[in-house]
Amino acid sequence: MQAKGSKLWASALSEAAPTPYWTDRPDRPTPLEPLTTATDADLAVIGGGYSGLWTALLAKERNPGTDVVLIESAMCGHAASGRNGGFCAASLTHGLANGVDRFPDEIDDLERLGRANLDAIEDAVNRYGINCDFERTGEMEVAIAPHEVEWLQESHDSAVSLGYRSDLFDASEVQNHVHSPTYLGGWWDRDGVAMLDPARLAWGLRRACLELGVRIYEGTPVQRISKSGNGALTLHTPHGEVRAPRVALCTSAFNGPLAKVSRHVVPVYDYALMTEPLTAEQLDSIGWKNRMGLGDASYRFHYYRLTSDNRILFGGYDAIYHFGNRIAPDLEYNEATFETLAQHFFQTFPQLDGLRFTHRWGGIIDTCGRFCAFFGSAYKGRLVYAAGYTGLGVGATRFGAEVMLDQLYGLDTERTRLRLVRSRPLPLPPEPLRSAGIQLTRWSLARADAHQGRRNLWLKAMDYTGLGFDS
Repeated sequence: MQAKGSKLWASALSEAAPTPYWTDRPDRPTPLEPLTTATDADLAVIGGGYSGLWTALLAKERNPGTDVVLIESAMCGHAASGRNGGFCAASLTHGLANGVDRFPDEIDDLERLGRANLDAIEDAVNRYGINCDFERTGEMEVAIAPHEVEWLQESHDSAVSLGYRSDLFDASEVQNHVHSPTYLGGWWDRDGVAMLDPARLAWGLRRACLELGVRIYEGTPVQRISKSGNGALTLHTPHGEVRAPRVALCTSAFNGPLAKVSRHVVPVYDYALMTEPLTAEQLDSIGWKNRMGLGDASYRFHYYRLTSDNRILFGGYDAIYHFGNRIAPDLEYNEATFETLAQHFFQTFPQLDGLRFTHRWGGIIDTCGRFCAFFGSAYKGRLVYAAGYTGLGVGATRFGAEVMLDQLYGLDTERTRLRLVRSRPLPLPPEPLRSAGIQLTRWSLARADAHQGRRNLWLKAMDYTGLGFDS
């Protein structure tokens, strides 16, 4: 999608607050006290995003007598879990196509387990009274270039073969659902995705953990891990320690106390805008009555959705890596990307001329070479970890938590026998090769979008080796 036309975006962005919309709320919970002493636990969880919160919650559900301590460096849900698009997908493999390519022999099982996982999330939201605007709307992928129409057909055929409720629309039919001059077709997976408020999901899981007796310490970074007596591990923090025989490391893209995870994970910055609430007339001008999530089929894709008060979140397209896996607060704001997103927004919905953005922000995605989660262990199995969710962690982290608990307690389950769980992506090369390869891949993906989706020799080589970089 090329930027062109009038600069509607200039005034539309002028008053957008540089902070995530989801966490800019008066109902944001009060931070919990940090750890200031030494303590023992049956299970220690490092990280208070979705991955850590689900792990702690499920551990208490499995055995209410388990003493669980969760340690978070800032505040639960402050990072990716509180600033993503709120697309809660059933897929455990970053989409059906990626799953078929990488795990063809077990894709049926992975899809079944993924759908069951999404059902379980909905059940937990209801049981714990988590007010996160959960809507099982599905997601529609739209074609904005002629070659993408064929891709939608392939996705629809795969979904139908698995028995899913799937609808395929041509250029005229898709306008009956959402009105945009850029759409040439659409594919609606009706059941596989829910829309939700991501920060309120994190805050709700945090509250549920506390109600079940999980001890949560915020503002408490884990600086290192050491072996203790009696088969336990000690987590060292600035002002206290936690000793536990079992540890779940749930730090995703952030550099945790286990260096080997970073060999497989690339922190990529993704950006989003949020509009002011649409009037009834503005909403009618774009249709969108079924409120499904939307995303285009390009390699450098956009994702967008309606909130409960009819704002539009519009994000994606750019995926920016900084040399040396650099992570810093100032990287969460990229004015050039915000301007590009605003331009693309008004190209998608020119009828919304005059609409303004209220928030602009960025956050980190933990990308890996196969685009979906991988699992590992250290300290002879006393510590386990999951990472690499590549933007689909809103849903898949709950499944990952189940896997980590199975592994920590030595359980032989259908989950632990999956090749998805037993295998890992190839490690990414060190710098400067890592950065050079990622930038070449980004250029190649943009080129493919501009040339009817044709993948050049570099992208074909990445496909062959099983490495990749998802935009």
